[in-house]
Amino acid sequence: MESESAMPQLPLTGERTVPGIVEENYWFRRHEAAYLALRPYCVDAFVLEAGCGEGYGADLLARDAVGVLGLDYDAATLRHAAKAYPGVHTARANLAALPLGTSTVDVVANFQVIEHLWDQEGFLRECLRVLRPGSRLLITTPNRITFSPGRDTPLNPFHTRELAPSEMDALLRGAGFDVEFLAGLRHGSRLGVLDAEFGGSLIDAQVAVAVSGEPWPEALREAVASVAASDFAITTDDLDSSLDIVAVAVRP
Repeated sequence: MESESAMPQLPLTGERTVPGIVEENYWFRRHEAAYLALRPYCVDAFVLEAGCGEGYGADLLARDAVGVLGLDYDAATLRHAAKAYPGVHTARANLAALPLGTSTVDVVANFQVIEHLWDQEGFLRECLRVLRPGSRLLITTPNRITFSPGRDTPLNPFHTRELAPSEMDALLRGAGFDVEFLAGLRHGSRLGVLDAEFGGSLIDAQVAVAVSGEPWPEALREAVASVAASDFAITTDDLDSSLDIVAVAVRP
């Protein structure tokens, strides 16, 4: 397989995370941390990734799974994923109607996608349908409380509806799932140091540069490039202050 740096890259639009771009590394590693934490659920399983995007996450899960099918609606994105990650099967589909039979999937993975969907309840019912009894949905999404604080509408124009931890719990249970694990992803100790170095928030420092359109300060660029998945922690403490919600739900 080509190295990450040698792979042709998708354009960076703000809709999806793309690996191999220094200025995007913080967001890529933040998402990668959740994939790595939930990867053990995919060992020897047939995994459906509903909303595979660029494909890096599906490829990571495929290293332990029996097979991974990545679904996405964007044709160009799927062409890229199929070429860059030949170990992942891909198909174009609308997540409102998953193209699989009832009780045919061991794991559904849905990472940083549900916030993009208009019919979140309908999507979760589809996940419940395709999962075998006792099988799991792995899901992550930005925490509305910290991602779009004090707003009725999301800051990200590609998001339709963001959720707080309690809202995610209620949504999953309302769709018929048992919630096995509900946690939050947050900065670990090293990122706490970087937060302090950049005026209290490494995230805000990155956003300020992006909004200004000015060149990246070298110190910030180096700090962002140094971020690793291991710099994030997933805990069940104080969920409302977390950056992302991480949930594991079981089909009864």
